[in-house]
Amino acid sequence: KPGLVLGVFEKEGEEGSLHLTEAAAGFDQTVSGKLSDLLKISGPALTKGKSRIFYGIHKDFPCVAVVGLGKNNAEVCGAENWDTSKENIRQAVSAGCRLLQDLEVNHLEVDGCGDAQSAAEGAALGLYYYDQLKSKKKTKVTTQLHGSADSVGWEKGVVYAEGQNLARLLMEAPANHITPTAFANTIEEKLAASQTWIEEQQMGAFLSVSRGSEEPPVFLELHYNGSPDSTQAPLLLVGKGITFDSGGISLKPSSSMDEMRADMGGAATVCASIVTAAALKLPVNIIGLAPLCENMPSGKATKPGDVVTAKNGKTIQVDNTDAEGRLVLADALCYGHSFNPRAIVNVATLTGAMDVALGSAATGVFTNSDWLWEQLHKASVVTGDRVWRMPLFQHYTRQVTDSQLADLNNVGKYSRSGGACTAAAFLREFVTAPHWAHLDIAGVMSNKDEVPYLRKGMSGRPTRTLVEFAAGLVHHG
Repeated sequence: KPGLVLGVFEKEGEEGSLHLTEAAAGFDQTVSGKLSDLLKISGPALTKGKSRIFYGIHKDFPCVAVVGLGKNNAEVCGAENWDTSKENIRQAVSAGCRLLQDLEVNHLEVDGCGDAQSAAEGAALGLYYYDQLKSKKKTKVTTQLHGSADSVGWEKGVVYAEGQNLARLLMEAPANHITPTAFANTIEEKLAASQTWIEEQQMGAFLSVSRGSEEPPVFLELHYNGSPDSTQAPLLLVGKGITFDSGGISLKPSSSMDEMRADMGGAATVCASIVTAAALKLPVNIIGLAPLCENMPSGKATKPGDVVTAKNGKTIQVDNTDAEGRLVLADALCYGHSFNPRAIVNVATLTGAMDVALGSAATGVFTNSDWLWEQLHKASVVTGDRVWRMPLFQHYTRQVTDSQLADLNNVGKYSRSGGACTAAAFLREFVTAPHWAHLDIAGVMSNKDEVPYLRKGMSGRPTRTLVEFAAGLVHHG
C-alpha cells in the first residue's frame, strides 16, 4: 500500500500552532481529526523542514509523513534571491519522501502543498540516488499527486526534476562509463560526428585538448524546434563536455581528481535542459552544442607553450593544459554564431576560482547584456537555484591578450588572481553576439548538504534554471 506525504504550515503569530494544507485538512476529516490530535500530542509543533511519521491512522495509507512547510506567507526574498515558499516546499517534501523511502515504501502520494510544481520537484530531486553500480540499491519509489489539484503543475515539476536528474546521472557516473561517445548516445536515446568533421571545421583549439586521449572527440549538436514560427531565431546553449579532466601535461593533484568525471557538467546541464524543453513542448527554438572529449596526458598530448589555432583564426598559446575548458568552448562559440542566435548562453565547470569566489551558493554569470542577465536572474528566483553577476572588466582582457607567441594566452599572464574573470575574458574573444552569457558552474558542481533536497553527489545545477529561462523567452522576446 502507498505512503502519504502531507504538509503543515506554522500559524502566523501563534507560537507552536499549525495550519494544515488543504490536502492535509481533507485527510484529517476522513480520519475524524485523528491527524490533528496526534500532531498536538506527539511533540513540539512541526517547524520548517521538520517531519514526523504516523502509522495505522488510515487503512489505505499504513504510514503517513507530515512535514513542516514554514510560514504560509513566505514569498520572494530579495536577500536570498529565491522564492522562499517554493524552496520550503521542495525541502519539506523531499525530506518526507526520503523518510518513507528509508522504510522501503515503494509508492507515495504527495500533497501539492499549494504549489504542485515545487512539490513534484522536491519529491523527484530528493528521491534520486545514483546507485547503478551498487549491488545493494535503494528502494525505487514512484510518486503521484495526492488529490486532483493542479495535476498540470505536478507533471511540469516532474519533467523539470527529471531533467536535472539526467544531468546528475551524466555528471556522477564514472568517466569510463560516460565517455564522449557514451554521453552522446545517452542524449540521442533521450531525444529519440566524428573527428573528421571536427577537423573540417578547423576546430584546432578543441582538437588540441582531445589529442592526449585514446577516446575520440565528439561534437554533439542538438536542435529542438518548438516554435510554430520556423523563422524564429534560436536560443543557443553551449556546454563544456570534458568527460574526464586529468589536467593533461599540466597534471592535477591526485586528491579529488575522481570528481573530474563531472567536468562535463556544462554539457550535461545544457543537454538535459533541451531534453526537458522538448518534454514540456516549449514553443521556442533551441540549439545545443557540446564539444565532448577527455583531457589526458600522453606522448601525443598538447604541451605547455604549444600554439594552436581556433576556428576563427585566432592563435592561442597554451601555457596551462589544465585550462582546457575555455579552448573547447572557444571553437563551439565560433561555430554557434553561424546560427544567428537570439542569445548565447554557455555553461561550464570552468574555474576553481569561481568555487573560491561564490562557493556553492550561486552560479557566476558573466554577460555583455543587461537584458540577458535580467532573464537569467528572474528564472533563478523561481527555481531557487541562484545566479550572481560577475564583472567583465577590460583589466582581465589585457591579461589574456598579452601573449609572447600568439594572439591570446589561455591563462592570465601576470597573476592568478581573478581566475574566473580572466577565463570569461578569454571566452569573450570568441563572441560577437550582443546577447551572450557565460555561466561558470564550478562552485555548484556537487552537493554535500547545501541544498537539502539533493543528496550528496553531483548536483545537476542549474538545469531547472536554464529550462525556466528558455520558457520565459516565450513571453519576453
